[in-house]
Amino acid sequence: MGNNSLFILAIESSCDDTAAAVLQDNKVLSNVVANQSIHGEYGGVVPELASRAHQQNIVPVIEMAIRKANIDKNQLNAIAFTQGPGLMGSLLVGSSFAKSLSLALKIPLIAVNHMHAHILAHFIEEEGYDKPEFPFLALTISGGHTQIVKVNDFFDMEIIGETTDDAVGEAFDKSAKILGLPYPGGPLVDKYAKLGNPKAFPFTKPKVPGLDFSFSGLKTAVLYFVQKNVKENPNFIDENLNDICASIQYTIIQILMDKLKLAVAQTGIKQIAIGGGVSANSGIRQTLKEAEKKYGWKTFIPKFEYTTDNAAMIGIVGYQKYLSSKFEDNSVVSKARIDF
Repeated sequence: MGNNSLFILAIESSCDDTAAAVLQDNKVLSNVVANQSIHGEYGGVVPELASRAHQQNIVPVIEMAIRKANIDKNQLNAIAFTQGPGLMGSLLVGSSFAKSLSLALKIPLIAVNHMHAHILAHFIEEEGYDKPEFPFLALTISGGHTQIVKVNDFFDMEIIGETTDDAVGEAFDKSAKILGLPYPGGPLVDKYAKLGNPKAFPFTKPKVPGLDFSFSGLKTAVLYFVQKNVKENPNFIDENLNDICASIQYTIIQILMDKLKLAVAQTGIKQIAIGGGVSANSGIRQTLKEAEKKYGWKTFIPKFEYTTDNAAMIGIVGYQKYLSSKFEDNSVVSKARIDF
């Protein structure tokens, strides 16, 4: 390891995954995630249970991250943590630990916007993965966010389109719930969609002006569609599950692609990067890769482990902020909602 290397410990605790990573400059030495399975019993994340689980997980997760990185904690140059957005109780566990450790080690503290991290995860040094060049368009899709962002530089980003109601992840999960699938349902919709006909059941795409999105209408359409058909045939879901999932996923992908094409037309930028938990969806990934040939775009799809909530993406923002001396003192506060 070089004498001039920077070692960043990163902590992510915005929702229900406790994660820690160690980066040497822009390379990931370790990336540890502890999942919380208890939420499946309730059909969604229970904030109080999430924060309690973070308290149990955070020390062993950070210890494992440092051990896997094969460094001593005294080699750390800074600690980066998720400031927001997210569940307040969960965020406080991560920020409190980060503040305490930075004080104990007398090293800088770096606050990170979770959504910036999803975008900048593309700048983690990984063999076989290209990095986008500025400016580029980022499609950030997760359980709580759907955004098109014009990225001019590491810390110069502008939201040019966003959802007016539900996020795309909610559309997947709520549709899955309507179909009787367990939480989290989004990955299951993707799984069954691979086996079905995407044009078996047409769903109307919402007419939203500009680059903004809306998914609440699609969710309602799926509900009424299922209720009507189950009333006529109680076995409708079981007999048509693959086709229903394929049709829902196809509609969601078309909504996303329509807005991306409009964004490219308006900005002239043909570099497209995706991020956020829903970017793990195989249908979205495949469609975006096909867009390279179809529309002449250059697309960037992150390594799978950097799509869902993880600390490596927090660390890469921490590294860039360290280079610019963007540090915080212990008065910094966690924010459930945070300015982009």
